Amino acid sequence: MQNAQTSVPRSGVFAGVNKTMAIASVTMVLAFVLFTVLQPNLANTIYTGVKQYIETELGWYYILTINVVLFVAFAIIFSPYGKLRLGRDDERPEFSNFTWFAMLFSAAVGTGLLFWSIAEPLNHLQGNPFSETKGDIPNTLDAAQTALRITIFHWGFHGWAVYILVGTILAYFAYRRGLPMTIRSAFYPLLGERIYGPIGHAIDLLAIFATLFGTATTLGLGVSQMNAGLNSLFGMEISSTNQVILVLVVTVAATVSAVSGLKKGIRLLSEWNIHLSMILFAFFVLAGPTVFLLTIFTTSVGDYLGNLLPMGFWTNPDPESQWQGWWTLFYWGWWLSWGPYVGMFVARISRGRTIREVLFGGMLAATLGAMVWIVIFGGTALHLQLFGGVDLATVANDNITKVLFQTIEALNVPWATSFMLGMATLMIVTWFVTSADSGTLVICTILSQGNPNPPQLYRVVWGLGLGATSAVLLLAGGLQALQTAAIAAALPFSVALLVMCYCMFKALASEQVAEPVAIKQSEMT
Repeated sequence: MQNAQTSVPRSGVFAGVNKTMAIASVTMVLAFVLFTVLQPNLANTIYTGVKQYIETELGWYYILTINVVLFVAFAIIFSPYGKLRLGRDDERPEFSNFTWFAMLFSAAVGTGLLFWSIAEPLNHLQGNPFSETKGDIPNTLDAAQTALRITIFHWGFHGWAVYILVGTILAYFAYRRGLPMTIRSAFYPLLGERIYGPIGHAIDLLAIFATLFGTATTLGLGVSQMNAGLNSLFGMEISSTNQVILVLVVTVAATVSAVSGLKKGIRLLSEWNIHLSMILFAFFVLAGPTVFLLTIFTTSVGDYLGNLLPMGFWTNPDPESQWQGWWTLFYWGWWLSWGPYVGMFVARISRGRTIREVLFGGMLAATLGAMVWIVIFGGTALHLQLFGGVDLATVANDNITKVLFQTIEALNVPWATSFMLGMATLMIVTWFVTSADSGTLVICTILSQGNPNPPQLYRVVWGLGLGATSAVLLLAGGLQALQTAAIAAALPFSVALLVMCYCMFKALASEQVAEPVAIKQSEMT
């Protein structure tokens, strides 16, 4: 396989990108934005109808797809092909383990964990199908354990398998087969040179579609919570208008970061995110129920692993219940819609590592990171709810964006409260920016046929385009519209991902597996 990509203009507005792809993708975004702005009621009706149809008719398909992806990931990990290096056999990783994980986690998680790590367990504490089956009484310690298990499940191996597997597949075809760093390259074993024609364009446009709406979902959640943080600090009114203003302000910052490139803006922000998170973790552990958190973490790990397969294949037998659609299907749609974006970003930072290092290391480290986050934040809120005399569940029910800040205030450390509220708000901004600039870079990389340094003009255009999409989704129906976007964008890409898995196995079958070249730890820093 050789890189025989179609030519791209070297000068003019379309310099460095595929003209057909650029025009088609921009038209797609403009059509969506204009339709949503000009017909908000009709748009909201359509988005709600799409979400309900997928939940009722295709829920089983989403669940099956996620499980297939997890199985494929582990099959490759434990196969002889796990020893293959993503690049030359003697190539070294470009980034240290810490930097690699920081960028992976920052790009993949965004503001999602800040938004849901407290709100979701508090919601499940009040009732869920798993607690009902066990006979748990709502708002008890047993219900709290089940609530943490469900939340960890939604942020665990199943979701991370999508990101890391897509990244591994793209890195394999780019670094070992010399193909462009685009989604279409994964289809080479099936399509051959036709990936450079209309079929390949359609595949990449599909990836841009999923990336756009998956990223916009997280950006919308982020600004909603950012608005709540500024309300706690400065009394800013929580409103759609203020949230749109916040989208515009932070989008500009994200665009500047995207223009600065991977090794400057994105890398520095990712490492900054991890350091800030560790400070906030320490505050929750020291100011909160330390022994309870340590105990429930150990229990939660075993509880999650013991129920991994039954929960993974569970479908709600009650056709009237919307629980699985609101939670599990939303999460699976969100992970799948982010698959092209995070996968390409993971591929971009993983050159020189083995397939097993990327798949197993990425899935394990990211799942453990999510577990720690959920237990520390969610466990603290659950303890305050059950034993601290603080009704955080009502806060989550009334305004889900405020519960993080109410939890910080409920820890009752007067000298540190304002500082921690400010830090949490700042973290939302930095996670927001990291997700937006990474998404922008990925879209522009696809448009430029795999160029790791796409034209800066397109980074600006697509940085602003992501912000505009997020803003109109907020105006079209808030959280409901954001969830619909994630679930709907995932549908076409889920089909593509299953085909990508087949192509990966087909390509690996032609590999000659040799012993990996040993690399000293000092050479990875």
